[in-house]
Amino acid sequence: MSAPGRPKRSPRSAKREGKAQSEVVRAALEEAASALERLRADDAMLERIERAGELLGLVLGGGARVFSCGNGGSMCDAMHFAEELTGRFRDDRPGYAALAISDPGHLSCVANDYGYEQVFARYLQAHGRAGDALLAISTSGTSRNVVAAAQAAKELGLRVVALTGRHHTPLTALADVAIVTPGERYADRVQELHIKVIHILIELVERRLSPEAG
Repeated sequence: MSAPGRPKRSPRSAKREGKAQSEVVRAALEEAASALERLRADDAMLERIERAGELLGLVLGGGARVFSCGNGGSMCDAMHFAEELTGRFRDDRPGYAALAISDPGHLSCVANDYGYEQVFARYLQAHGRAGDALLAISTSGTSRNVVAAAQAAKELGLRVVALTGRHHTPLTALADVAIVTPGERYADRVQELHIKVIHILIELVERRLSPEAG
């Protein structure tokens, strides 16, 4: 029975609507596949991913720490990166020293006292040490608080890996290794590849530090 006051859809209109939704699903997957294929074909960017994995493995293998930061979905990616290093990715192995800058007490305190632009930089100034590393995530490469974190990291002697969606940005300019994933008009395609890159970085770290786990 139709809901009161709601016009009934004819079988033909329902079929058209179903077809339109199917086209949306197919188009989204095709666009995502195209972005992935562009990354797969970019030998220079694949080499950067390899370099970033080597850098992070050297940092963690030397007893230092890796921090990660980002906004919104990129913060979720930063947290995912850290927890799969402190926990595990696929097989059992020792935990690695990784910290996502995501503590709500710190974020709200610093945002209130210094402005949101300083929330990540201030954390690094408190906890970062020369020899550590930062994974700085920003789809645009222009997020002011992520750029400020990268700048603070450089000043403190940390290595910086940038994960972004655009070349020639303030963030890529500060990075020791800048990984730029392709996307379309919106950030979701960029972010979908970010999580793929993050998983590869973790796998590279594990293969370097705990080859028996692979």
